[in-house]
Amino acid sequence: MTGNILVRGARVLDPANNIDRIADIEVKNGKIHAIGDKAKAPKNGTIVEADGLVLMPGLVDIMVRTGEPGAEHRETLQSAGEAALCGGVTSLVISPQTNPVIDDPALVDFIKRRGATQTRARIYPAGALTQGLAGERIAELGLMRAAGAVVFSNGARAVPTAALMRHALAYAHSFGALVSCRAEEASLAAGGVMNAGDFASRLGLSGIPAVAELISVQRDIALAHNTGARLLLEQISTAAALDAVRRAKARGVAVYCSVSIHHLTLNEMDVGDYRTFAHLSPPLRAEDDRKALLAGLADGSIDAIVSGHDPRPAEDKRLPFAQSAPGAVGLETLLPGILSLVHSGEADLRDVVRLTTASPAKLMGISGGTLAMGAPADFTLVDMDVPWVCDADSLRSKSKNTPYDERRMQGRAVMTFVGGEKCYDAGKASPK
Repeated sequence: MTGNILVRGARVLDPANNIDRIADIEVKNGKIHAIGDKAKAPKNGTIVEADGLVLMPGLVDIMVRTGEPGAEHRETLQSAGEAALCGGVTSLVISPQTNPVIDDPALVDFIKRRGATQTRARIYPAGALTQGLAGERIAELGLMRAAGAVVFSNGARAVPTAALMRHALAYAHSFGALVSCRAEEASLAAGGVMNAGDFASRLGLSGIPAVAELISVQRDIALAHNTGARLLLEQISTAAALDAVRRAKARGVAVYCSVSIHHLTLNEMDVGDYRTFAHLSPPLRAEDDRKALLAGLADGSIDAIVSGHDPRPAEDKRLPFAQSAPGAVGLETLLPGILSLVHSGEADLRDVVRLTTASPAKLMGISGGTLAMGAPADFTLVDMDVPWVCDADSLRSKSKNTPYDERRMQGRAVMTFVGGEKCYDAGKASPK
């Protein structure tokens, strides 16, 4: 399918430009050319009949781990890209937690070049905040930024000392870079494998208390305020942490936060009978925490919904719960997950689309997440109502670890375009 396309009759939803109506959308030379009621058919192009479908910007997922380089058996950039496009995700920010760690300009460049040759999804590298993610010395952030790193993260590990974190924030602030960090006080979380509470006690499993997240969030907010740096708190999972973010925003601190789709749709009870697919980091929390996060979607406290994509092969999951590796794939289930919140009445469609498109794209400073005139034609067509059952074995990711296995879902991507080129087609729309 060429870069000149006319999509007719879809419900066009673009929160960034306050568009939500039935319309035609015209693509020329890989860019959005026009949105109107009766757009003209392109010369030497293709018409897609999309009655009954929603056309939205391609999703922007800013929290994706792969195994490349170093652990390609878990996930490659190619397999992650295939899974993403199947799920309506067109832009991915890749975690620096690889082997070797993405902590120098050459590796940033490698991820960019490798991504460009292996997948049509747009790949953006995150640089490591500390050398080797060891939390001992700051990595060369300036050179990595010049090489194309869009954000700096310490992966799944919080920076261990306040002094080092302050130094990193001050350095990043000197050239306007965004620092992203996990919020978890290591000594309180040590040995824990699920949310601390009565349920963990009944299962005989060590718990990670909510206060471990809160203490880390409060420390890093204070340091961001002190340095003036921009701070993204990754995948917060508790009501107390969200309240701290909300208060900091009200004071004018440049703090942002993301939450994973798993923590919006599941709670600690989904661990069930020691289901290792529900062994996540951060752990699934109490139902009250989940409801608090949902409230944060509507009131603007949360800035992005992410997949938390963390592929783990079977040998890492088919173990006793406490010995299994935390993590879940999510690229293919991010969109169905946010749609499940809409169908259940727990979230507004415009809110969840904004938080998976325009908001994370703006946070990372990347193109995408919008259907503005002249923007890259990265979009997905979605059947909101199609019922299906998630089968882990059928996922495109190389690893199959999803807590949604055997879950009944409603809605999914049926066609995905990047730069006006069709990259995924489930056969539901009608091209002519």
